[in-house]
Amino acid sequence: MSKGAPTLEDVARVAGVSRATVSRVVNGTRNVDPELQETVRSAIEQTGYTPNRVARSLVTRRTGTVALVISGAGGGSDVFTDPFFGRVTAGVVDFLRAQRVHPVLMLADSDHARTEVVEFLRQGSADGALLVTTHSADPLPARLVEAGVPAVLYARPGRPMPVSYVDMDHRAGGRMAADHLVAAGRTNIATISGPLDVPASQDRLAGFRDAMARHGFPYVPTAEGGFTAESGGAAMERLLAEYPDVDAVFAANDLMAQAAVYLLQAHGLRIPDDVAVIGFDDSSPALACRPQLTTVRQPVEDMAAAMAYLLLESLEKPGQRPKSVIFEPELVVRASA
Repeated sequence: MSKGAPTLEDVARVAGVSRATVSRVVNGTRNVDPELQETVRSAIEQTGYTPNRVARSLVTRRTGTVALVISGAGGGSDVFTDPFFGRVTAGVVDFLRAQRVHPVLMLADSDHARTEVVEFLRQGSADGALLVTTHSADPLPARLVEAGVPAVLYARPGRPMPVSYVDMDHRAGGRMAADHLVAAGRTNIATISGPLDVPASQDRLAGFRDAMARHGFPYVPTAEGGFTAESGGAAMERLLAEYPDVDAVFAANDLMAQAAVYLLQAHGLRIPDDVAVIGFDDSSPALACRPQLTTVRQPVEDMAAAMAYLLLESLEKPGQRPKSVIFEPELVVRASA
């Protein structure tokens, strides 16, 4: 064996195959006989050969990185304090680590930042984009499609376009919350929606209202929130002022539900004896809340991993049609309702 770092030739010699065959296995070329692949991998382990990532990228035109883009979140502080974004990042990182692919976090909270993201990807600085956008009017999904950049969205885009996405049946989640509150005998039921320019917020509210109508409640008092604790508390204050007899509240995420619980308690109301509260997401605030929140679980980590899987699949099979993956919600019953 040659001195210095092991080479492809060393691996080929140990495996008893050609250098070209070793190269095909190292670069992940398909249609290589599985037994031959195992022989080469065994030789790689025996020799201690490490692929040269720079040389490999020249052959495959892949960087081994993908951009995790969070668009429209309003800046870094929102991203790093919101449990939703943390769960998305954890799901993406855990999946990509096993694939030896590295994420690059990019915040696109302005038109200039979005332009930088598109240029970064068009220049081949990353192999594709995992995009989490917070507003239906966000122009970034369409710009990535127009630029021909491989991309997968968390949640369906605000308007139809040929791009893969991962989402959940938010309407079903809203229906679950309504069914649970009605079954518990609640009759003065209100809801705190998320921002109504977000498709997920629209769907959660629509599902909740649809189920309430089926139970004989034609009108549900609603206050719009912004998915933040502060907005949840303010929305609950407005509802309580206008509907003091409210005995149940469905909030469109756990942060707003937790804030609603504390606001109601500050007014001397007991949870759930006087007012039942249901959240959405099953995130850390649901467990931190006292009492702990009944909530509709959104499997964020699994959805983020599925998003990363779809992107890597599209890189391996360029030209395939866009795909969508829809997850189902689950009602997690705890002490608040």
